Amino acid sequence: MKEYIVRNVDHITVAKFYETYRQQLEMKLVNSPLGMSRHIIQPAINRPGLALAGYFGCYAHERVQVFGNAEMSYLGTIEGDARRERFERIFEHNDVPCLIFARNADIPQDIIAMADENNVCVFTTALPTMLFFNRATIYLENEFADSTSIHGCMVSVRGVGVLLTGRGGIGKSEITLGLVERGASLVADDMVRVRNIGGELITTSPKLSSGFLEIRGLGITNVTNLFGLKAYSREAKLHLVINLSDGEMSEMERLGLDRKTTSILGVDVERLNLPIAAGRDMSRLVEVAALGHYLRDSGYDMAEEFTKRLHKELANRGSHSDRSPLP
Repeated sequence: MKEYIVRNVDHITVAKFYETYRQQLEMKLVNSPLGMSRHIIQPAINRPGLALAGYFGCYAHERVQVFGNAEMSYLGTIEGDARRERFERIFEHNDVPCLIFARNADIPQDIIAMADENNVCVFTTALPTMLFFNRATIYLENEFADSTSIHGCMVSVRGVGVLLTGRGGIGKSEITLGLVERGASLVADDMVRVRNIGGELITTSPKLSSGFLEIRGLGITNVTNLFGLKAYSREAKLHLVINLSDGEMSEMERLGLDRKTTSILGVDVERLNLPIAAGRDMSRLVEVAALGHYLRDSGYDMAEEFTKRLHKELANRGSHSDRSPLP
């Protein structure tokens, strides 16, 4: 299987973060936009409580700074020169991305003025601190995740994410159409985007082609128009790669005992080779392969059970042949 160039993200701008997620995070800019070009270089977020108290030994200045109820309550206890001194030290690092105040907090004007002096954007969010913290962390981890693009079709079969690969024209889209007709959900056709998020491979489609399937001889098909909204999934975890081929299977592959994996973005994924042949119901076979993977993940292995039965039968036959004949 051909794997395309891995995309590594070392930063995103504050502007991109704000423009992309401001609705989901209910954010609003309250000062000058001059700090929008600053870089966010980590998906982690920081609450600067210790810094406000005067301890900067572990101050994570390169992270987005979030002020919750605890920080705002403490700010109410320090005023004048003391508060200015603390924020001067917060801003003295040029890599502070931005400040975000939860629960639409009433931000003191002197803090906003100091942020403007240092070209640091200040935002409010209507969300409670931990809800904002959790959502923003997920969005940032998604932005910083390693990613790649793979030629194939991605479909979710009863919750099992299956990536179909193989040479052009071998029938990936036709098999995917058959799976969708059986109740599966299309994720991507032709080009599949894969991201490694926390050790899990998350697949999506390029925005332009999402929800569409190209069938040779029929053209472009909108699966939701034909089969309803359940026929399309915006994203899915990748559990199984099935490579469609023209060749013959080995005896071990025929029995399902020789399990192979393929590495995608450093994560090993189970990989099957499934030969194309006239008269084979490939959509049904892919569905059975997906269900078999689900059963193995649940602790039941059909091939292993057959092997145990076979060994038991051979052992029984051997014990009968070793018995001495009766006199």
